[in-house]
Amino acid sequence: MEWLIAILIGVMTSAGVYLTLRARTFPVVLGLTLLAYAVNVFLFAMGRLTIGQPAVIDAAAAGYADPLPQALVLTAIVIAFGMTAFLIVLALKARGEMGNDHVDGLHLADDERLPEQISSHNNQEAKS
Repeated sequence: MEWLIAILIGVMTSAGVYLTLRARTFPVVLGLTLLAYAVNVFLFAMGRLTIGQPAVIDAAAAGYADPLPQALVLTAIVIAFGMTAFLIVLALKARGEMGNDHVDGLHLADDERLPEQISSHNNQEAKS
């Protein structure tokens, strides 16, 4: 079971890094989300989750579950959700101002523009 979780964490991390290095904003958002999921699964795996045990130490209980990994993952989920919402708003703002979703601020190439955008771009170049 450990090797399956390790492979799952590795696949999510590699896919997250691959998507984060893309030139468009939507794959970057997906990549960061996958990285956050990989970190959460890693924290759960390292915390050695126990099932059916109380989270608070009790003298009558045979064992207990460590609540720290669960608290860390819950905090990480909230932070990742806020970060994803911020990135989506930032990507929408950049798309509205630049007309594309390139992460490096490049403007559209002629083959990526709509016909009316090409004519207005050519008119702007002719004026300058």
